[in-house]
Amino acid sequence: MTPTPKTDSLRPMTQVQIDQERAFVKSLEEECETYWDMVSIGDVLSRDLEVTPELVILYADAVEDYNPWYEGWRMNEWRITGASPFGGAIVPPLMISHFVLSVQFDHTKPFAIGSIHTYHDTEILAPIPIGATIRITTTATDKFIKRDRRYVRHEVSVSDVRDDTLYMREVRDILSL
Repeated sequence: MTPTPKTDSLRPMTQVQIDQERAFVKSLEEECETYWDMVSIGDVLSRDLEVTPELVILYADAVEDYNPWYEGWRMNEWRITGASPFGGAIVPPLMISHFVLSVQFDHTKPFAIGSIHTYHDTEILAPIPIGATIRITTTATDKFIKRDRRYVRHEVSVSDVRDDTLYMREVRDILSL
């Protein structure tokens, strides 16, 4: 019989979660670079994401944004077309911005220490339909120093993988210690 994992009462965790947390904490002991050192101007990272109704429901519930425009899923009917002024159900406008960091930081490299998201400007160009597969692309466009602090600027684009519809653009700055 496997012993029950030990955890505190505030964070009940599965064995997988405990193992992941321990691996992350151990990785912090490794030699780490700052984000400034890890990124070069011109670096481009990109990932595709299928925006499923389930993903939208999880996000909308988490931020308590209960808008019928986002409903592309219903109990016992599963995936539905939904309705909004743009046709079918759409993605909450800033949901995709949440996923940019998972692209911006190269997951194949060790965790960058001391990074703080300090600037964010989003331009929404078109609603993203639920069910779309989007491509999130980040490009490191500048490194600069302001008030003796080092910043890395990224330009982000979010487009449809099928027809290249451009849904969103962002500019983000990350302060690197």
